[in-house]
Amino acid sequence: MSIKRLLLVATVLGLSAGAAAAQDTYKVGILTPNSGTFAKLGQQQTWAYQIAADEINEAGGILGKKIEFVIEDTEANPKVATQKAEKMAQVDKVGLIIGTVSSGVTLATGPLAERHGVNVITSTSWSDAITMDKCSPNVFRVNARASQMANALAQWLGQNFEGKRITYVGPDYEMGRNTVSAFKELAEREGLVSATEIFAPLETPDFSPFFGQIRASQADVLFAPMAGEDSVRFFTQLADFGLNTQYRLTGGSGTITPAELPAIGDAAEGFTFATGYTASLDTPENQEFVAKYKQRSDGQDPTLYAADAYGILYLVKAAAEKSGSLEPAAVREGMADMTWDTPQGPKTMRAGDNQAIMPMYVVQITDGAFEVIDTVDGEIAIGEDLCTRW
Repeated sequence: MSIKRLLLVATVLGLSAGAAAAQDTYKVGILTPNSGTFAKLGQQQTWAYQIAADEINEAGGILGKKIEFVIEDTEANPKVATQKAEKMAQVDKVGLIIGTVSSGVTLATGPLAERHGVNVITSTSWSDAITMDKCSPNVFRVNARASQMANALAQWLGQNFEGKRITYVGPDYEMGRNTVSAFKELAEREGLVSATEIFAPLETPDFSPFFGQIRASQADVLFAPMAGEDSVRFFTQLADFGLNTQYRLTGGSGTITPAELPAIGDAAEGFTFATGYTASLDTPENQEFVAKYKQRSDGQDPTLYAADAYGILYLVKAAAEKSGSLEPAAVREGMADMTWDTPQGPKTMRAGDNQAIMPMYVVQITDGAFEVIDTVDGEIAIGEDLCTRW
């Protein structure tokens, strides 16, 4: 056989082997911030995705296909994220994109997902708009949206602080403004009196210029839905000025997580929030997840971001097995009203708006530990289905 013929045969065999390998894998794009103020959140997600993928792959994969990740850094920037998502859809040929984190990023990837026929599942973005007025048939959310957490926290505050004044300090972008707006409406409905709203840019190095406004508001409750390093700076600086003990400190479920708590320390004492998860949940499923996450993360407790992220691939697995296919359209159909098990307990993907339903826990930081002080049923916390696109 000639050298030219041998090279041709080798090329054909190589292409065939590559095609066979591609048929044996299910490509999933992890589109998450690996740099910037949300980098820790991105890392927490990725650890959880890897744990779930390892478990699923060891058990035979999804419909016989092993999960293979393509990872890109969004820098929490919607413009950067859409470029990376475009690459994932057109070049990497993923059928699913997970992560996104920033609400702005999730909203930006919706039209792209529809255009290319892929699915996007977020496990961190909180903006109500994602599954309400800007909903997309290709975008799903396994984490609680801002209003679910807000409903639970507002109920608790109404029971304990009715008639008291509340000031809002949020990050100045989509999630922050949306979260403050939604919570303000709920807090007022529960009998609290709104004092003032303050918005600080992301990655603000010095929050002290805003402290005068906080003092002047004469509030009893401070609602500050920060995240990542912004949380560390805000609460430690608040304590430096002696203001942390002047208010009942509240915020979002990701404002102070086990990742930020060591850096914030005593300044976090009494901070109260509503969440879909705490590592202290006493179930065999959660204990197993906590043990695996600690091993992966060098001893860290899993956060809400990690727990929500872990459940994504099991939702996709259940949906694909239900529909008999991993094609994006079949997975979308399978996810409609799907109930699946997670370390947080059972969740249901509501077909009307692609929003997961789950119980909410009211948690308080006491002596450096996260303590569940109340529970709100998932059907109560979820609120109305306000998506009208399908």
